[in-house]
Order: sequence, then structure tokens, then C-alpha cells
Amino acid sequence: MKLLDTANASAEELAWLELKPLGIAVVPYLAEQYSSFKRWQGRASLIFHSIRYARVSEEAFQVGLVGLKDKATVVRHRACGLLAYSLRQEALPSLSAAYSHPDRKTVEDAVAAVDAITSRNHHLFVDRGRSGTLFWVVNDGDREA
Repeated sequence: MKLLDTANASAEELAWLELKPLGIAVVPYLAEQYSSFKRWQGRASLIFHSIRYARVSEEAFQVGLVGLKDKATVVRHRACGLLAYSLRQEALPSLSAAYSHPDRKTVEDAVAAVDAITSRNHHLFVDRGRSGTLFWVVNDGDREA
């Protein structure tokens, strides 16, 4: 698990290949390791690999809430995406609080996540102009969602 806490994308991918077969069973370990990871790339990786489980795992959802307060912009971006994908109303207060974040990108991500959740359409996190031509496929069946 600690091998995910790296700035080396190739090493991170190799470490993930070892964990991926665990499926949803990996989520508690990802959540447990978050606070011990030193590199923003590692924390971003933990969130990224939790996104697919955001609708079915409370621990994955909680990783998103914690990540929303991270010091790194990329980590906060991934956290907003996880929360958007979750479509959970419980994320709205934390996302709304991010509207006052000093980082403009984080504010934009939080606004997009709130739009996705309130519209019940996770694709709006990536299709911010509502073109209807951008889709965010995380799990099978997401294109039709």
C-alpha cells in the first residue's frame, strides 16, 4: 500500500496493479493510509482509486470529504470528483464550504460537484458547459447514467 505514496507514476501504477484485484475490499486500506501519505501524488492516487466505489462504500465517500481539505490542489480536485460521482446529498455542505477556498480551481471544482449532485448527473463534473457530449465513465453503465 505504501508503494502508492510516490511521485513516480510508473511505480504507482505497478503498485496499483497488485491491489486492483481486491476490488471494493481495497477501500478500507486506501482510507486508512490517507493520513500517513506524505506526497500529494500518493494522496491523489488513493482518492482516484476510491472514486469507482464512491456510491457503494462509506469509506470511499469519507476519503473524498477528507481530501476536500487537502493542501494540494490536485488532491482537492480528485476529492471533488469523487464526491460528484457519489451523487450523495451529504457532500453538499462540505462542497459549499469550499466555495470560499482561496484557490479558484478548487472553487470551480466544488461548484461543478454541487451541480452534478443536485442534477443527479455525475457527468456534469466534466461537462461543465452542459454540452451533453462529454461523459465521465468510471464504471460500466455510466455512459447511460
